[in-house]
Amino acid sequence: MAANTKAKDRRVAFATIAGTTIEYYDFFIYAQAAGMVFSTLMFEPLGSEFGMMLSLATIGISFLFRPLGAFLAGHWGDRFGRRAVLVATLIGMGVCTTLIGLLPTYAQIGIAAPIALLVLRLIQGLCAGGEWGGAALMAVEHAAPHKRGLAGTYPQMGVSLGMLLATGVFALRTGVISPGDAFLEWGWRVPFILSFVLVLLGHFIRRSVDETPIYQDIAERKQQTKAPVAVLFKKHWALIICAAVLFAGTNASGYIATGGFVTAYTTNPDGPIAFDRTTAMLCISSAAGVWFLTTLISGIVSDYFGRRNACLFGYLWLIVFAFPMFALVNTAEPLKVAAGLSLFAVGLGFSFGPQAAWYTELFPANIRFSGVSISYGIGTVIGGAFAPTIGQGLLEATGSTNGIAVYIIVMSALSCFAALLLHDVPRRALGIDHQEEQEHYARLRLGKTEPYTAAPQLVDAHADSQAAPANPDDLERVTT
Repeated sequence: MAANTKAKDRRVAFATIAGTTIEYYDFFIYAQAAGMVFSTLMFEPLGSEFGMMLSLATIGISFLFRPLGAFLAGHWGDRFGRRAVLVATLIGMGVCTTLIGLLPTYAQIGIAAPIALLVLRLIQGLCAGGEWGGAALMAVEHAAPHKRGLAGTYPQMGVSLGMLLATGVFALRTGVISPGDAFLEWGWRVPFILSFVLVLLGHFIRRSVDETPIYQDIAERKQQTKAPVAVLFKKHWALIICAAVLFAGTNASGYIATGGFVTAYTTNPDGPIAFDRTTAMLCISSAAGVWFLTTLISGIVSDYFGRRNACLFGYLWLIVFAFPMFALVNTAEPLKVAAGLSLFAVGLGFSFGPQAAWYTELFPANIRFSGVSISYGIGTVIGGAFAPTIGQGLLEATGSTNGIAVYIIVMSALSCFAALLLHDVPRRALGIDHQEEQEHYARLRLGKTEPYTAAPQLVDAHADSQAAPANPDDLERVTT
């Protein structure tokens, strides 16, 4: 039995990491291409500065469709299960990414090129809106209560691995296989077309994983909510907003430091850094590696010290190192740029890593997919959607990166405030039998909230076989 449980845990871990890695590889190669080539290839008549701003804005425009994707995925995921939604979002994202790699440029078909690019980007946003929430639930709902923080890092690590894979592929294309003009002519297309192969692999992996035990229990009892999104907004709208703000800070910071803005800033030939594309990609890749490792560490830490404490540490780190990060980037020395981005990425990992487990523990079982996905989708709009565009606008308005550092600090401070308003009750039961307890904590910490005492059981029935023996001090140790 123990061997079967460990084998199942490995399959779940591999499926969530692999699937999320592939999906965010698709998303990040677009962000890198927007910072390096799309302003020239798709928005050529607008000139370098305005073309760059519009190219970066296409990153944000797709985020506007993430909440809609989250609404649809949440409804289907709460009614029909987590696994089917995850397979659909993966295929949809991969097909759109491959088609972007096959698009003609503005020079070839005129205005139809940026229009087609935008349409495919919007569909990507719809698919991404359902991806993270489903992956988070697949990982955390399969996990033993005392390992939820660690399990929740699986989809989180997939995001940083997707970034690492995207920057690595682009560095290989720009520096070795298709440098210089060859990259603009055809080299940029290869990372997009490669997505088709990765999606086939991811589809096979995700199909091998069973539905989560919690949803299986809900389905067997026929206790699915007919209109989960409507119930969610009627009863928990304040929780949605607060959970969205919790994510917004790390999302905005990530898209500034490792997403489209830094790529555009460091590779601008008329800017203060003027790196070649390969050097910039290698610097960002080093930060992505640190982000991956600290995400894993933060999940483990959150299992011992709570989700809130781990997140607050990460956000305070981002606040402290926002100005030093840009100071090192502005030296225009590759090692110092890599060091600045990597140092900043420690905060990204700690603020991001515990959030999958925390989100899962925030929402009641019968509307959990909707709650997790919609909160995350709204958080991406508040946070990363237009962060590269805002960064570019602040840079052009002030001629300095100081305003961008202040922007990071403000967004991180807002997320700290949200973290203080959310309940943090790790190890409590997530199954449908404990819906009343889940509703009790699905509210903001405004004043004193009495601990739930009607059902003191801490672990779900389905998890008893894999859970560690309950610690009698757990009820006293959790923070509400």
